[in-house]
Amino acid sequence: MEPTTLSPKILVVDDNEQNRALAQAALEDEGYTVSVAQDGNEGVLAFTRENPDCVLLDVRMPVLDGPSACARIRALPGGADVPIVFLTAQREVDAFDRALRAGGDDFLTKPVQPAELVLRVDAALKLRRMKSELREHYELVRRQRDDLMRLQLQKERLSQFVVHDLKNPVSTLDLCAQILLRDATLSESARRSVLRMRGEARSLLRMIYNLLDISQSDEGRLRPRRVEVQLSDLADDVLAELELRAQAASITLAHDVPRLRVQADEGVLRRVLENLIENAIRHAPEGTEVRLSAARVDGGVELRVSDRGPGVAPEARDRIFDPFVQLDHGERVAPRSGRGLGLTFCKVAVEAHGGRIWIEDAQPGAVFCLSLPDVP
Repeated sequence: MEPTTLSPKILVVDDNEQNRALAQAALEDEGYTVSVAQDGNEGVLAFTRENPDCVLLDVRMPVLDGPSACARIRALPGGADVPIVFLTAQREVDAFDRALRAGGDDFLTKPVQPAELVLRVDAALKLRRMKSELREHYELVRRQRDDLMRLQLQKERLSQFVVHDLKNPVSTLDLCAQILLRDATLSESARRSVLRMRGEARSLLRMIYNLLDISQSDEGRLRPRRVEVQLSDLADDVLAELELRAQAASITLAHDVPRLRVQADEGVLRRVLENLIENAIRHAPEGTEVRLSAARVDGGVELRVSDRGPGVAPEARDRIFDPFVQLDHGERVAPRSGRGLGLTFCKVAVEAHGGRIWIEDAQPGAVFCLSLPDVP
């Protein structure tokens, strides 16, 4: 069964009417002929009737699920070489492996973007038309793609473990530290140790939440819950939270944030400022100041965190926001490589608010700047 050249036929099998309509509209806009079926049994019958060039197949359906329908299609005349692309909301390694074992050629996770859907169908049809002498190379590329997809799903599972299984015990440590601090008989040295323990626990919690938000951003699920935030009050809270860490590093914290209001996710914005100020404390020389400032600019508010540390070279100012970046020593910014995800989270969070983040030279030192737009 060779695909037609004028108008390839695509069969969409999905029990969700909205998903079927979305896929049909996206593909018909690109000139494909589309037929639909609402469960696995209808899909198998439609395959024998329509003789499609490619099949889009939902994994989870009543009556006959996607992998079972795929196996039946593969056993039909002409079904062995037709591209079958699975669509699923299940971001699980087991679902991915089951789809591959059933004979799937590709794997798309919902919600599917129309442009990505069309590109995957185009690629599936082009791969089908490859000459037989290239088949071996195609299989190698396919195995590499499948391995990468499996690694991605395993990474997401690890992220979920880190967030959900570590968040509770770390929160418990913080709570226990707070209870200890209420003990009036606690010696001053013990109180300092408990305060440091609480500071480290809260720092670890920020890292855990950073990982969660970055993972959500990768999946398009990071959406700020905007409320009215009083920046001066927020600045007071953030500096008070990090005061002990600054004292341990012989750093002075200060802010000149006026009583400005901004529409933002208060918890997310708080962690952005905590990450930036903690980063500045780590790199500022002893006896210097880390300062947070804010001002209204056209169309929004600009916040700036400045330190007197080694600074960031212009050629490295974009890469420093990449995950786990390691900059070479020739860029005079190796100490700014940080703990891996703090600055990445800041970029993700600010952009989720419709803003931007950048670095300026303080001569000496660095100024981490972020702008948040006014929201009507």
